[in-house]
Amino acid sequence: MKSDRLLSILLLLQHRDLVPASELADRLEVSVRTVYRDVEALSAAGVPVYAERGRYGGIRLLPGFRTDMTGLTRDEARALFVLVGQSAHSALGLDQAMGSALRKMMAALPAPHRPVAELTSRRLLIDPDGWLSGPRQDASGMDELYDAVLADRRLRIAYRHSGSTSVRTYTVDPYGLVSKAGTWYLVADHAGQAQLFRTDRLGGVAVTTEPVRRREGMQLVRVWEELRRRVENREPGIVVRARVRRRRLDMLQRLARANFRGVVGAPEPATQPPAPADTDSAAEADTEWLTVELDYPVPAAVCQLLQFGTDVEVLDPPEAVEAISRMIAALAELYPASG
Repeated sequence: MKSDRLLSILLLLQHRDLVPASELADRLEVSVRTVYRDVEALSAAGVPVYAERGRYGGIRLLPGFRTDMTGLTRDEARALFVLVGQSAHSALGLDQAMGSALRKMMAALPAPHRPVAELTSRRLLIDPDGWLSGPRQDASGMDELYDAVLADRRLRIAYRHSGSTSVRTYTVDPYGLVSKAGTWYLVADHAGQAQLFRTDRLGGVAVTTEPVRRREGMQLVRVWEELRRRVENREPGIVVRARVRRRRLDMLQRLARANFRGVVGAPEPATQPPAPADTDSAAEADTEWLTVELDYPVPAAVCQLLQFGTDVEVLDPPEAVEAISRMIAALAELYPASG
């Protein structure tokens, strides 16, 4: 609704000296033209707001103007107190600050909304780390990196790419930091192109004297979405067809979720004779096979499926079957049968 947009614009302007119209349009999911119409509506209502044109222009309020707009709805109050696991705040040295901020927000809430906000904080918890994710990424130095990103200067970083033992040096223009399933990434432009840098592969970060050179109109959220889509919507190198025991399908979907495309056709019939009528139905499920499809960048990557042992059989293409056969032969040579 327009009234919600006007309030959102006013709240944003009260916390920023100057906000580009393109950023307001992105946050509110409207056009820049609509933002300027909303600014005119605020001005007509007596709010001292104006637009500065030009490359470095934007929308601003007259200095010193403030208004109390704490009229949160019940659902907005609940949303503020959905707790997120503390790993991200701890990595940035902000865990104590987060607790203090929540207490202050609780005190500032309208009295009728405090009980539901407090109950929400005790009943909901978002944990961003996946199951069996292993040791947590070493977060030492994250607070220094956070300060470096906030400096709005170009950064000189030393970085080791996956699978490489050497370190390369880059000059990058940072947009910010993102925590994805417990792993921290520096999101930055290098030579005008968006890149992801895992922070645990950074060998060093130096803040230069040069101002950051971000692409015009680009913000962290938009750049992260661009990079995330690039990873998740990649073109598959090969499509692998395999069969899996029904009882292992859920595990396959969890452990190979980045490659899993779906179940193909109807379940294959059991290869064993029919079980007696008094046998538990789970025994029948053990011998029932489903055909599935997965995608992998190269045939050798299909060896991921070896972790399922005899519960998954790769059917085609031939190069994937050959890759997994070679790996099995190499493992047999490495671990010869005793006796």
